[in-house]
Amino acid sequence: MFFEGSEKKAEIQINANKLSLLNDFDDKFWSALVAHSRAKILSSIRNKHCKAYLLSESSLFVWHDRLLILTCGQTQLVNAIEFFIQKVGVDKIEQLTYQRKNEYFAHEQPSCFGDDVKILNKYMQGKAYRFGEMDSHHNYIFHQDNHFIADKADKTYELLAYQISDHASKKLTTPHLSREDIRAFLALDTLLPDFIIDDFVFQPYGYSLNAINQHHYLTIHVTPQADSSYVSFESNLNLLELAPKILAILKPASFDLLSFNEFTFQQKIAANIPSEYVSKSLVNKQLSNGYEVCFANFIRPQHQFTTPAQLTITGENHAL
Repeated sequence: MFFEGSEKKAEIQINANKLSLLNDFDDKFWSALVAHSRAKILSSIRNKHCKAYLLSESSLFVWHDRLLILTCGQTQLVNAIEFFIQKVGVDKIEQLTYQRKNEYFAHEQPSCFGDDVKILNKYMQGKAYRFGEMDSHHNYIFHQDNHFIADKADKTYELLAYQISDHASKKLTTPHLSREDIRAFLALDTLLPDFIIDDFVFQPYGYSLNAINQHHYLTIHVTPQADSSYVSFESNLNLLELAPKILAILKPASFDLLSFNEFTFQQKIAANIPSEYVSKSLVNKQLSNGYEVCFANFIRPQHQFTTPAQLTITGENHAL
């Protein structure tokens, strides 16, 4: 069974003097927005700063002055963004950032990054970049090009793990695995003390988690199948410092790190990334909206040959 775990991501910051996303929009509005991406809301948690929605494909977080949405699979996140722009108005949007990373099977997606940017450009001027090499792991970023300058304290992090170890894959595809089992395996009590947690185990495989504590958030999405395993972490907690614990549990063959406004990125990866991993890509760019974006891809070099994977050539098989 194949599932495209790679996420599309959008963050929209609004003028909080004109409206509050947290207080002025109800669940019906957010359900409609999510539906435009071809996903649905499963559950939600809330504190006074943030409401977090767990989706059938990833997550939505809403604060007073911004929203963050991630969708995976064959969703069309750009349609949800267009819905938001049309309903709220460009004049209330301070900054919009849209990301897509390389997919396992890009040809199965209903659109590509270029298609999505054409839609966004109907409403706003912007700039687009590719972080990473075209023939390897990379991340596309589009951002609105206007007067906005980001707060230097506005930091976010992503850790994207590929080809997790056989042990981790087998554990996370164990039949009848509970939320408590997965939390224990990922050591989430250690990573997330005092957080409100909302999580869901998908059938036959897959796991999603949202966690919030005051202004802090963390979302985790697990696609554990051995032939296309992928685990993503997105947070405003410093994932560079948490990376050693995460990598020790998952032992991926490769992983990406991406940060916004982590100005000591190189020093932190030098201090925290285990020596068994080798850097294949290290890119940084100061965007005109004030964010400094850093991207790195690491691999664990193989020292012996592996056997070829035999494929099924009859029936429906999206991997061919």
